[in-house]
Amino acid sequence: MKKEDIVHLAALSRIRLTEEEVEGLEKELPKIVEYVSVITSIIDESDTSEKKVGARYNVFRKDEISNKSNEFTEKIITEMPTSEGRYMAVKKILKSDN
Repeated sequence: MKKEDIVHLAALSRIRLTEEEVEGLEKELPKIVEYVSVITSIIDESDTSEKKVGARYNVFRKDEISNKSNEFTEKIITEMPTSEGRYMAVKKILKSDN
């Protein structure tokens, strides 16, 4: 990339760059673009002839309660700025027409 291109991109992005930063980016940007193209070629899913990355899957766990009932309730209530019984008291933010 040319120096003018970097200055133009910075202006479009509303980023202020010093002269030193522009010169640094002039050297670094081609390496960054090359690296991104390597990553893109690895991830490219249009090439199904060969699997280039490991298996992709979601890891799920059972949604179950792992603590005893009311185990932390008292501690949580004491940490609240204000509370009413077992509930946190908060300022009303919604207006009801009813």
